[in-house]
Amino acid sequence: MYRKLQQAARFLSQGARLMVGVPDYDNYVALMALKYPDQPVLSHSMFLRERQEARYGGKQCTTRCC
Repeated sequence: MYRKLQQAARFLSQGARLMVGVPDYDNYVALMALKYPDQPVLSHSMFLRERQEARYGGKQCTTRCC
């Protein structure tokens, strides 16, 4: 029973993070280990930085906001 509640809480937490755009580092690490074992895994801070640049465009401003 406790295990099912813990799993449900983890699932809801992951869903909430994805809804607001926060990437899931644990899933990234698991995917890298499974599909790309020969490539290095980014640190947590580098992973977040890369995801932010991918989402918000990084240093390249494609709109006329600047």
